[in-house]
Amino acid sequence: MVSKAARATDTEQGVTTRTKRRVAAPAPVTRPAARAATVSATIHRDLRAAIVSLRRKPGEPIAEKLIAQDYGVSRTPVREAILKLADEGLVEIFPQSGTFVARIPLGALPEAFAIRKALEEATVRYAAARATRSQIALLRANLELQRERAAAGDFEGFHLADEAFHALVAEAAGYPGFWALTQQVKVQIDRFRRLTLPVMGRMPVVIAEHEAILDAIAAHDPAAAARALDSHLDDLQVTIADAQKANPLYFTTPEDQG
Repeated sequence: MVSKAARATDTEQGVTTRTKRRVAAPAPVTRPAARAATVSATIHRDLRAAIVSLRRKPGEPIAEKLIAQDYGVSRTPVREAILKLADEGLVEIFPQSGTFVARIPLGALPEAFAIRKALEEATVRYAAARATRSQIALLRANLELQRERAAAGDFEGFHLADEAFHALVAEAAGYPGFWALTQQVKVQIDRFRRLTLPVMGRMPVVIAEHEAILDAIAAHDPAAAARALDSHLDDLQVTIADAQKANPLYFTTPEDQG
């Protein structure tokens, strides 16, 4: 007959064994899901950059299968990236026809300009009030880079220098997050801007407008900086009609959407 002590020992051993089994059980593996999310983010970033830079033209088809082959992945992360691009208005998905790079929505540009202007007016005012000598020097160096890229006819390099100028203004303001917000709302403006750069004389005009903004910041004159910024953005907005006339297939008009 088994004693109470023996039964207790057996029970303890059973509990210990079961506990060990529970402890030894492998944790759920989450790395594949994490990797898929990373791959999807990479594909989204690359496709977004290609669309915004117009390397992928408005109306161009997006082939999920080919993209999946290029990245060596299944079509699932590609589809996730494309859905995110659709949410941003950069691609259009037609169930029976396919996926295509979206045309630039002409009707959405005025609102995007208004939001950008509100954010950047605040930014240049703070920059004019706070910019240090070293920050002003960085802006002047960037302006020279813009001149070099323009002289070389390097449209993409000029665009990147232009972006860096506005980012440096936000740094001088002490609120770099303003530029991050601005980038989110101006994605369609950026596509449109790429169409204006090859226009004869456009890059020198942009440089002169940037120089006026910089001079106001260097003079620590917030009101003048805001006026120069407004003039810069208003001038860009005026060129929309010319860009649409030169590239009609790149734009969607309100009539098309109606």
